[in-house]
Amino acid sequence: MIVENNINLDHIDLAILRLMQDNSRISNVHMAKELEMAPSAVLERVKKLEQKQVIVQYTTRINPAAVGLKLLAFISMKASHSLGCTTTATELAKIEEVQEVHIIAGEDCYLVKVRTADSASLMELMRTSFSKITTIVSIRTTIVLETVKEQQQLVIPENKKIS
Repeated sequence: MIVENNINLDHIDLAILRLMQDNSRISNVHMAKELEMAPSAVLERVKKLEQKQVIVQYTTRINPAAVGLKLLAFISMKASHSLGCTTTATELAKIEEVQEVHIIAGEDCYLVKVRTADSASLMELMRTSFSKITTIVSIRTTIVLETVKEQQQLVIPENKKIS
């Protein structure tokens, strides 16, 4: 997802983002108290942040092991097409088990994050889904043994105007 970099965020917008990132279920009233603002003003700001696509989604983080997705792997892929062609990335993004697709610099073209139940299901994913993408010429898989830190939160600057 590419967001235009001409979005202006002031210290109040940044404070709202920090509060919402810490707890996306925070009430508008609670945010207003924290920011010493009227709830209507906070609500208006949140709506503008959504319209500008600064806030792009509200999600629930689920423990992967709780739903049987115990294997995490990062897969580096090389494709036969030239840099800038996103056909392969688009096809990879359609695969349900694929959590992230990154176009990367270096020897490989893509870095893909997948979660599956086990190594057998990872192999099945490679045989049934990745093998159908004809532009992929090589795959290197790294299986994660243990995760020390994994997060989606961003480091939101303090009291700066961002534009």
